[in-house]
Amino acid sequence: MGFARTCSVALVGVEGVVVEVQADLEPGIAAFTLVGLPDKSLVESRDRVRAAVVNSGADWPQKKLTVGLSPASVPKSGSGFDLAVACAVLGAAERIDPRVLADIVMIGELGLDGRVRPVPGVLPAVLAAAGAGYEQVVVPECTVGEATLVPGVSVLGVRSLRQLIAVLTDEPVPDEDPDERGRPDPMLSGLSMPGGGAGMGLGGPPHEGHSFDLADVVGQMSARTAIEVAAAGGHHVMLSGPPGAGKTMLAERLPAVLPPLTRQESLEVTAIHSVAGMLPPGTSMIDRAPYCAPHHSATMQSLVGGGPGTARPGAVSLSHRGVLFLDEAPEFSGQALDALRQPLEAGHVVIARSAGVVRLPARFLLALAANPCPCGQYRALGGECDCPPAAVRRYQSRLSGPLLDRVDLRVEVDAVTRNELAGHGPRGESTQVVADRVRAARERAAARLAETPWRTNSEVPGHALRTRWPAAPGALDEAELDLERGFLTARGLDRVLRVAWTVADLAGRDRPFAQDVALALQLRTGISRGVPMTIGVGS
Repeated sequence: MGFARTCSVALVGVEGVVVEVQADLEPGIAAFTLVGLPDKSLVESRDRVRAAVVNSGADWPQKKLTVGLSPASVPKSGSGFDLAVACAVLGAAERIDPRVLADIVMIGELGLDGRVRPVPGVLPAVLAAAGAGYEQVVVPECTVGEATLVPGVSVLGVRSLRQLIAVLTDEPVPDEDPDERGRPDPMLSGLSMPGGGAGMGLGGPPHEGHSFDLADVVGQMSARTAIEVAAAGGHHVMLSGPPGAGKTMLAERLPAVLPPLTRQESLEVTAIHSVAGMLPPGTSMIDRAPYCAPHHSATMQSLVGGGPGTARPGAVSLSHRGVLFLDEAPEFSGQALDALRQPLEAGHVVIARSAGVVRLPARFLLALAANPCPCGQYRALGGECDCPPAAVRRYQSRLSGPLLDRVDLRVEVDAVTRNELAGHGPRGESTQVVADRVRAARERAAARLAETPWRTNSEVPGHALRTRWPAAPGALDEAELDLERGFLTARGLDRVLRVAWTVADLAGRDRPFAQDVALALQLRTGISRGVPMTIGVGS
């Protein structure tokens, strides 16, 4: 009787569970049994592994073969177990020393010719292996850069099963024939999964050959201030105005204003995009804020995550640490929009399915763009709105009150005037100037929150802001009066205080004063409070 074991990783959301792959050979009629809650793609690995082993020059054992995936209670899915199953079988057949395999984690899909193909989720899989104490990992050659992001782990990249067998048996490593020049590398096809959709780019909207600069936006000083405050504090923002006023332009330039991701944030974002199969080939780590702009026909599952079997990350997770932009927000279904309430508050989304419960990160900056009515000309200067009052009310009510209560900044974007378009008015600052100011504000907030689990003002609970970092005396008088009048909810008051702290950080003040709270109220309610819609040290 022959027995061997090695390890692989099962992914549950963006978290990994180390799975022991055991192979047992017994005398009897040749058969291949796979047990341990495998899904359809994993059951099919029996045929892939058999063909890969034979085409790699090894003998397939003609005995009763049982391969077990332990723990058996964890659902396993995907083709990433192929490499571990093949090596466990060869270890049981004594082609490879079983003692060599015991402490190695193997991740990769096998082609019928023995080539090792990449699979999504290599980074979270290696993170799980490192967390479990494993020090040696075998991955497809084209995903070595992704796997080496994890410190303390020795990574071996292989292009074929033949190469891995040679390495494990101390034999000369064969050279693989290179692909024909000019043809696409088929080994990279496993890094992308269909169904990702357009508009889910990294670091900004997916328009090649064009730099998105805030200086391109004509006028809109109030909206530019809202974009700067949103980026500095991680606050959600809504831009409302007639068509062609520049709402989409402003939202598209928001990711470039955000500061670069820290290493921990980069690992989180890279892991999510790796699991979703949306990590661009050749990208080892994502260091820029992601940008996701789904179409208004998107379903609730595509926004928050889900799908058949194990839940896949949705738009809220793909925009983690970045921007989720919902253009024409009232056109989204009410069910999809209201599903954003919980992740907006918690910073994560919990998806319960029959296959299990998945917790996915979802701390994103929400940017909404909306027209005031179906025709877009309601209250527009010089515009003639033909919508009946009932249609206007019905259109505006598509964004529910509880959802809007979670949006910190609500700005009216007016139509651009002729003088502004001709360049006679003041020009706005460039993205670089605003980004430098945002970065300095975030550094002030990070220094203040250094001993806490929070990093931006939008994450700090209201109770902590009121007790640990009080505002200047009398600064909250006007906001508390609005609370008594019913213009603000208790959550709204907390969010006004968070925005006031961000305004103070941008202005270089050590705490919010009355003018900072007034600007925060003005940005939230749209009602003038007698303060300019600009931020500066002297404001």
